[in-house]
Amino acid sequence: MEDNNSRCSLILFMSLLLLLLLPFASAEIKNLKITADSRAMILFEKFGFTHTGNVLISVTEVTYSSSVSQPDPSRFGFFLLSDEALIRVLLEAEENPNFCVLDSHYIKLLFTFKDLLPQQSFNHSYPVTAPNEYSLYFANCAPESQVTMSVRTEIYNTDNGVKDYLPAGQTQLPMLYFLFSLAYFVFLGLWIHVSYTNKHSVHRIHLLMAGLLLSKALNLICAAEDKHYVKVTGTPHGWDVLFYIFQFLRVVLLFTVIVLIGTGWSFLKPFLQEKEKKVLMIVIPLQVLANLASVVIGETGPFIKDWVTWNQVFLLVDIVCCFAIIFPIVWSIRSLRETSKTDGKAARNLAKLTLFRQFYIVVIGYLYFTRIVVFALRTISAYKYQWVSNAAEETASLAFYLVIFYMFQPVEKNEYFVLDEEEEEAAEAALRDEEFEL
Repeated sequence: MEDNNSRCSLILFMSLLLLLLLPFASAEIKNLKITADSRAMILFEKFGFTHTGNVLISVTEVTYSSSVSQPDPSRFGFFLLSDEALIRVLLEAEENPNFCVLDSHYIKLLFTFKDLLPQQSFNHSYPVTAPNEYSLYFANCAPESQVTMSVRTEIYNTDNGVKDYLPAGQTQLPMLYFLFSLAYFVFLGLWIHVSYTNKHSVHRIHLLMAGLLLSKALNLICAAEDKHYVKVTGTPHGWDVLFYIFQFLRVVLLFTVIVLIGTGWSFLKPFLQEKEKKVLMIVIPLQVLANLASVVIGETGPFIKDWVTWNQVFLLVDIVCCFAIIFPIVWSIRSLRETSKTDGKAARNLAKLTLFRQFYIVVIGYLYFTRIVVFALRTISAYKYQWVSNAAEETASLAFYLVIFYMFQPVEKNEYFVLDEEEEEAAEAALRDEEFEL
C-alpha cells in the first residue's frame, strides 16, 4: 500500500507541476478509451467553472482486475480537485501511508465504480455551484490493478440556459482572435501597398514576410472559428485541423524569416553560408516536431500515458529553436563589425550594424516576453482572466511584427542607408572608438 501511496503522491505532484507549466485546451466534448491502465491517477482535463457549471460523465464497457485480490469497486472513482486543494491533498498523502485520494475531504467526489453495479455503466450530470477552476481526475487506489473503460466527458457552464463549453477564463477568446485576425489582414494590405509602391526595392525576403502575415491572419481566423464552435457546440467542426495547418505554416515561416533576416540574406548578401543553411536545416525539422507535439497536446489531453513526454518534447524543442535563431543575428553583427574596420563606407556599415543590433534586441525581447512574461501571467492570473495572457501574447506578437516589418520595409530611401557627409564623419569616429574599446 505504501508503494501505491508514493505513486499517488508523485502523480499528484506531477499534475501540480504540469498545471502550472501549460494551460489546457478548451473542454470539448470528448470520447476517450482507457485500456488496461494501471496508473494510480489519470488527469482528464481542467476547466474554469462559474456558479452554473456542470460535469456530465458517461462510463461504459468497464472492466477492472488485480493480480493481488478482487478489487473493491469503491477504490476506483472520478473526482474534481482545485489547485488550492491539490496542495492539501499532497500533504495528506505524505502524512498517511494508507492514503487514498478518494477518501480526502478536499476533493469533490463524483462517483466510484460501486455506483456502476450491476450494469457496469454509468451516466450522470453533476452541478458545480462553487465557482473555481477544477481538474477532473480518475483515481485507482486498488493495488496492482488495471482498468479498461470508455469515457465520455461533457463539461460546460450555462448562461441563461445556454451551454458554454469554454472555460470561464477563455469564453472571450473567439472575439479576441477575430479582432487580431482583422488587424493582421489590415497589416497585410498595408504591406502589399508599400511593396507595390516601392516595387524596385522589393527583395525575396519581403515576399516571405507577406506570406508570414497571411499565415498569421489565417491562423487567427481559424483559431477564432475553432473556439467559437467549441464554445457553442462542444466540438470544433474541423476548424482545429485548419488551425494546426496554418499554425505550422506560421511558426515555420516566422523562424525562417528571423533566420534569413538575421543572416542578412537579401539585404547584405544574396546567398547563405554553409553554417547558416545548417541552422535552417535544424530549425525547420525541429518546428515540424514541435508542431506535432502541439497537435498531440491539444487533441488528446493529459489522460494519455505519453502526454507528459510530449509536453517535455514541446518545451525542449521550443527552447532549442529559440536559441538557434539567435546565432545568425550574432554572426551578422560580428561580420559587420569586422567589415567596418576595413571598408571605406563606414557610415553605411555602422548603419547596418545598428540595424542588426536593434533587430537582435527586438527578437530577444519578443522571445523573453512570449516565453516568460506570458507564462508568469498565466500562472498568477485568476482563472477568470486567463484570456489576459492570450491577449498579452497576441499584442506582443503584433508589436514584434510591426517593428520588424518597419525596420526592413521595402522603401527606396531607408533611414539606415540615407546618410550625409556629417553622418559619414561621425560614423567613422564612432567606429574608431568602438575598435579602440574592443
